[in-house]
Amino acid sequence: MDKQLSKPDAIIQQLILLAMAVLLTLMLGVFGIHRIRVSDPYIKSVLSISGNAAQGQAIFQMNCAGCHGWQGDGSVGPSLQGVSKHKSRYGLIHQVVSGETPPMPQFQPNTKEMADLLSYLETL
Repeated sequence: MDKQLSKPDAIIQQLILLAMAVLLTLMLGVFGIHRIRVSDPYIKSVLSISGNAAQGQAIFQMNCAGCHGWQGDGSVGPSLQGVSKHKSRYGLIHQVVSGETPPMPQFQPNTKEMADLLSYLETL
């Protein structure tokens, strides 16, 4: 009877160890991605500058408002209202400069312009 009880216990222990290994792998993966993002010179430079939201609004009006609306409330592109609440600063920078989400074009502002744009997006 003891052998029957120990076999399920061993399976449970193995499942717990497997779950812990998966969790550790995920945590290391997220940490690694974060470290890569933080080490990107462009992102480091953008995040080290204080952005000017008024300047960012002007940049937004010239480059983004045609699709996202004058107030960032959506038009052809999605609404950006509250975007900084569900997307990190790294995610916002990546979204703007990557052009990975068609039909959004790739946009390569200099670091000061990106800091200004980021400050404006955080006000929406």
